[in-house]
Amino acid sequence: MSKRPDMADQEKAFEVHQGLERRSFLKMAAGAAISAGTTSTVSSKTNLEVGSVTGLTNHRLQEVAKPLGNGESPALQFQANPGGTGALLDKLWIADGGSPFHSDQIGIDPWIEPVPTDAAEIAFLPVHRLAALIRQRKISSVELTEIYLERMKRFDPILLCAVTVLEDKAYEEARRADSELQSGKWRGPLHGIPWGVKDLFSVTGAPTTWGSEDFKNRVIDEDAELVVRLREAGAVLIAKLATGEFARGDNWYRGETRNAWNPDQGSSGSSAGPGSATAAGLVGFSIGTETQGSIVGPSRRGGLSALRPTFGRISRHGGMVLSWSMDKPGPMCRSSKDCALVFNAIHGSDEKDPSTLTAPFRFKENPDLSEMTIGYMPDAPESFLAKLRELGASPQPMGSLPEGGSNALGVESSAAFDFYVAPDGKLEAVPESTEGEEARPPRFHGGRSISALDFVQSQRRRRILMQEMAEAMEGFDMFVTGSGETRLTNQTGHPAAVLPFDFGDSNSEDEFKHEQPICTTIIGNLFADDKILSVSHLYQSVTDWHQRHPPGLR
Repeated sequence: MSKRPDMADQEKAFEVHQGLERRSFLKMAAGAAISAGTTSTVSSKTNLEVGSVTGLTNHRLQEVAKPLGNGESPALQFQANPGGTGALLDKLWIADGGSPFHSDQIGIDPWIEPVPTDAAEIAFLPVHRLAALIRQRKISSVELTEIYLERMKRFDPILLCAVTVLEDKAYEEARRADSELQSGKWRGPLHGIPWGVKDLFSVTGAPTTWGSEDFKNRVIDEDAELVVRLREAGAVLIAKLATGEFARGDNWYRGETRNAWNPDQGSSGSSAGPGSATAAGLVGFSIGTETQGSIVGPSRRGGLSALRPTFGRISRHGGMVLSWSMDKPGPMCRSSKDCALVFNAIHGSDEKDPSTLTAPFRFKENPDLSEMTIGYMPDAPESFLAKLRELGASPQPMGSLPEGGSNALGVESSAAFDFYVAPDGKLEAVPESTEGEEARPPRFHGGRSISALDFVQSQRRRRILMQEMAEAMEGFDMFVTGSGETRLTNQTGHPAAVLPFDFGDSNSEDEFKHEQPICTTIIGNLFADDKILSVSHLYQSVTDWHQRHPPGLR
């Protein structure tokens, strides 16, 4: 994998500091990468200076304040570990014995069988098999891109999964990938692989709509950081994929994105487009986002293998903000190994996103399950647990998980969208919604009525929730859950891997009784993204649920 432009400078910095005690350097690195939030060591001089500012009139503050859009992050940064992320990273790097600038390569097996002649069969191959075809030049990136673009044109009118198809840009990137390979330059397993990104992320020269008709012609002339990193890894971006309006649900201004397995059903949201397009074989892989279930939901419905990473592991720069303390991008793929390949190319700290950090990622294709402690909740599927036992695991029942939450999403989304609901600083009176048993304010309005005190108290309770979750996870590397526990684990920042384990009627609504994949979720300890993907991959190496595809989309 090629190094990012700042890697050489980082490695030089590491060499300069290598004479320091390792522990000291890591603390310095963590401090530079992560904002520690509030502190109690402010000097009296600083307090006096702050006090002079608070003496300004509100009118004067409005005059000196800089205007805010959606993306500017607050000075306070969420840390996924209740004891501070820097301290946890210190332990992780010492235990790992590696360098924070080192990235393990994940191998791909050579292609030894005949190349499929059916375009649909090629389209549904997982990334690690497509990578072998491209590297051995049994298929070109241009040919593969043509297959996916043709399928996109044919099936998007049914699925409504693509906002913008980037045909010209895709062929340009594919030709470059082929030219580099011909000259002997291979960027890694994603070289030449077509992919799609959820339309919350900006791409130079393309609309970034956030699923809203108000922004359907808006162009943010900048590439999101993960778009840059995937381009450097050689991947070919072919489409911006649908999101529910402002990252909620699967409805956007063209309609409802449909489930590839059952077009009468929605894809679930808000990563509806990535879920639908990947399940339908319209892209090699995709990138979605999750704040409170938006990767897990569409992946479970579409029978995908996906990773919702630990909070802070992938840069969100260039993406729409819903919640600074909960938003997480992640790969949505057709195998768990594919998730590892994609994650390996994009994870790590980014100065443009102060929540990010670099932690060890050591994906193993043949992990020893006897060395891991895997828990399970009462709703965990028994057939999945039985297969883990066959593979050497000894799953143990988990105790009860904590309950609780915070008002972070409501408050932070109201702040992030203040530019939209009150562009002139004034909020017009809007009729309350009468949906449900109780009237509630429209979206992005509710957080405006919460006091600063209530918000801080809510965050204090959230940290207690995180401490209780740490206690519940004590001694466990991960646990299996049928429900996904999305509300709890998005509050605490824990990673989740989704994978199919069965096939049948996975819906209770009569009109939606279709044969389709049934998925389960593995919740990992903080920064155990590599472990949950390793276990998921081992399961998939002896099962074929993830290899089944929608029969109507050949």
